[in-house]
Amino acid sequence: MDLPIVVGVDGSEPSLRAVDWAADEAALRGAPLRLVYASLWERYEGESLAEDLGKPSEQVRAADIVRVAAERARLRQPGVGISTDVLPEEPEYALVHEGHRACALVLGSRGRSGFVDMLLGSVGLTVAAHADCPVIVVRPGGDNRVRADARGRVTVGVGEQGEDSAALRFAAREAQLRHATLDAVRAWRCPSHETTDHPLLAGEPARLHEQHAVEVLDRALKGTPAEIDLHRRTVEGPARKVLLHASREADLVVVGARRNPGHLGLQLGRVSHALLHHSACAVAVVPEQA
Repeated sequence: MDLPIVVGVDGSEPSLRAVDWAADEAALRGAPLRLVYASLWERYEGESLAEDLGKPSEQVRAADIVRVAAERARLRQPGVGISTDVLPEEPEYALVHEGHRACALVLGSRGRSGFVDMLLGSVGLTVAAHADCPVIVVRPGGDNRVRADARGRVTVGVGEQGEDSAALRFAAREAQLRHATLDAVRAWRCPSHETTDHPLLAGEPARLHEQHAVEVLDRALKGTPAEIDLHRRTVEGPARKVLLHASREADLVVVGARRNPGHLGLQLGRVSHALLHHSACAVAVVPEQA
């Protein structure tokens, strides 16, 4: 059975943009689409309180939200199979649990309530940090289309994992599905304590670090399918700044998040945090095995 793409919905505009993105992605992959709303509102407040206030219950409101989202997805991608669910659970728990049986989770950058909350808050970061499947966050500011008629570029930050990088494999597949260029970027820096003012040694430390970056990139891309339009480059500077700059010309930026033994879930570093907060395009955080 094909694993679905799961998208968290709450009726907000960012979550509906995430539905659009997820519907396009499902169509590209030939995967089903699952729309999920989660809330514990009634457990804490009670349906009777909603009736006393003359408001619809959370259950009715949630059903309306997923129905509207499903209609939107069907209009956008009529050929995609769609299922919906309303879950009486904490949003973070619900999405992380859904990720156990999903090929990807898709979120908006912020939401109306706690479900797909601001990534500056807890929900989005918690899901990106603990889900065991790729988490794609649809950032505001662009059209966020996954079709190749957008910018036609998937950018991936290349770390030390080499050919075993799950993020690189994910990015390569995304580029293939979209018939897009795969922009593989390796950032490098020359530590300040290695610089020297001696005219005979000037530039040598930098050259060695750049050469190491080139070698890492070459090893990582060794098994990239030949049919992919591959653009490789090394860039001097902090990785988070390099990838943020690259996001301006991409449809999707992909980064890996490594599992650390002794810790629960994924540990998001500064690069992932910076992209989730400030990227100019959608961001995929892909779990890497230690």
